[in-house]
Amino acid sequence: MSFALLVSAALAGAAYTLIPGPAFLALLGIGASRGRGPATGFLVGHFAGDILWATLSLIAIVGAHVIGRGFFDALGLVCGLYLCWLGIAALRARRGGDGELSAAPRRPVLRGLAFGLTNPKAYPVSIAMFTALLSGSAETLGWSALPALLMAACVGFVVADAILIVVAGAPWVRRIYRRYDIWITRGSGLIFIGFGVHALSESVAGLFQRKA
Repeated sequence: MSFALLVSAALAGAAYTLIPGPAFLALLGIGASRGRGPATGFLVGHFAGDILWATLSLIAIVGAHVIGRGFFDALGLVCGLYLCWLGIAALRARRGGDGELSAAPRRPVLRGLAFGLTNPKAYPVSIAMFTALLSGSAETLGWSALPALLMAACVGFVVADAILIVVAGAPWVRRIYRRYDIWITRGSGLIFIGFGVHALSESVAGLFQRKA
């Protein structure tokens, strides 16, 4: 396995962590209201979910040529549609009766764990990230490559988490988030739609190529 491929896996892990989404926004809310300590706890809990979804995504990519590319493209189609749906929902975000988009949890570690394991967007976003950076080499990968790719992805998770911990509690971040939280959420929606469209285009192209 090439070093470039491991770097791609690490970048996919970092991008998955850094791309704004529900967990990212929850982290900003925690950091903005309670500082870096609780934000760190949230990310520690969330790491379990990162590993789970990265493993499932890598299994789908590595096993695509064994399971069948049709299954992989169909899965990408469903993920793309779901990402677009999430993006539209984020674009339509509104404030609740208390004027806030989210509330800081009392137990950040447990909240992070729950977010990481149950977040409905985790698998679509994870597979979109890893597919975008690894799909070109999927045909050449075997099951023996899975542990190394997962370790590389974990390196990306840790580096990205460290960046988020430093940034989350920064005074200027707290001021910006509190002032523009609804626009940050809507910007996240545009990002989801962008990745959704990418996943759809790749899947549709693959399905049509097989029919041809």
